Amino acid sequence: MDTEHTAPERAEAAALDAYSQVVTTVAARVLPSVAALSVRTARGAGAGSAVTVGTDGLLLTSAHVVQGARNGTATFGDGTETPFRVVGADPLSDLAVLRVDETTVPPVELGDADGLRIGQLVVAVGNPMGLAGSVTAGVVSGLGRSLPARDGRVTRLIEDVIQTDAALNPGNSGGALADSAGRVIGINTAVAGYGLGLAVPINTTTRQILADLTTDGRVRRAWLGVAGVPVPLPPEVTARTGQRRGLRVVEVVPGSPAGLAGIYLGDVIVSAGGRSIGDGQGLQRLMLGSAIGTRLPVTVLRKGAFVDVVAVPTELAR
Repeated sequence: MDTEHTAPERAEAAALDAYSQVVTTVAARVLPSVAALSVRTARGAGAGSAVTVGTDGLLLTSAHVVQGARNGTATFGDGTETPFRVVGADPLSDLAVLRVDETTVPPVELGDADGLRIGQLVVAVGNPMGLAGSVTAGVVSGLGRSLPARDGRVTRLIEDVIQTDAALNPGNSGGALADSAGRVIGINTAVAGYGLGLAVPINTTTRQILADLTTDGRVRRAWLGVAGVPVPLPPEVTARTGQRRGLRVVEVVPGSPAGLAGIYLGDVIVSAGGRSIGDGQGLQRLMLGSAIGTRLPVTVLRKGAFVDVVAVPTELAR
């Protein structure tokens, strides 16, 4: 019988052991697949991390890590050093795809950040230069955050950004944010001035961005020509649809796909493409390349009645 420790002390020790076991297991699973990046541009030398996501030498990192670079060097935890080239970068999602000529490390398993919950344990894994593999742990402290990103004249919000209290060390941008099962559910991004642990989520939208960057080297985006603000839906509409919020239209660009479809100021967009729309991010999720030139059914609430229209988004010009 343990007479030297009280029951609460024993419980706390057991919890710490379990916590440590999770973190060490995730680190052992993910660290070998994370590379340290060294890049050189006209602005000087830079560094960051990247995550191996394919058996054919594909790596995923933050776009700002390789901004202005076409190639660089990736160094893995086992000491393997190999050149990489930038396949494609998308500043508006802060994601970039790289390719190395050969790699012997296994790819990570990608998870789905849409299933995260506040308070859930996460582990940030990076391989910044000089730190030989960096692992910090914490919890999800915020979901649904938005982070402004700019590409030329185009400004967009990186949607559903994950906030965590897991500390990000210098050079951790582009590294992995993993759940307790070792699935990568985010790409860490250290943004100057924010002072927060943030990660771009891995979900259906970012998987499509990853596929576009791999195939085409860029991300084509659709344009509807409408701006809106979230508003509560009337109680009778909520009772009928189960949806609490919609997107009130506050701007329609003349001659835009939204204008041509018959969407007017004051309309409340309730759904688009068969998906409920409760905010601007919900609409942005649909505006990827596959939506260009495709009929997009939109349901709006107008003067208390549902109105169905069909818009055909065009390609967003850079």
